[in-house]
Amino acid sequence: MKRVFYFIISIALVSASCNKQNQAPETRLDEKVDTAGNAALLQYAGRFVNGPYGSAMGSAKIYQLGNTRFILALDSVSISNGPDLHVYLSKEVQPLNFIDLGRLKSTNGNQLYEISGMPDFSAYKYALIHCQQYNHLFGSAALKK
Repeated sequence: MKRVFYFIISIALVSASCNKQNQAPETRLDEKVDTAGNAALLQYAGRFVNGPYGSAMGSAKIYQLGNTRFILALDSVSISNGPDLHVYLSKEVQPLNFIDLGRLKSTNGNQLYEISGMPDFSAYKYALIHCQQYNHLFGSAALKK
């Protein structure tokens, strides 16, 4: 009887942690970098590949705006949903040394993330979609010039 009780409690906890409140919105976004003139220069780009715990399609691009401002643009993304999804710039595919750019705004469309400071992009060469709560990688994009 104890085993059944613990099993039911375990299922309830997993279900509660994966509920819609913890998941990214699925509304299609259409945020774009203003590339008119020379205001935004594309510096790095890569295509997403699936991680072991989810799927990710689309591309990641880093634009330089002015001398000291950088933006990560996720273009035409389609990402499987999960709890506590964040966007990282990382030195490795499995994030050990990373910059958290914030929660994933949506699982679909185009979205922009401000990159604070001036990270060394020769070291931070991956854009990741990562579940912080369970340390699960949903997708990665190797960023190249």
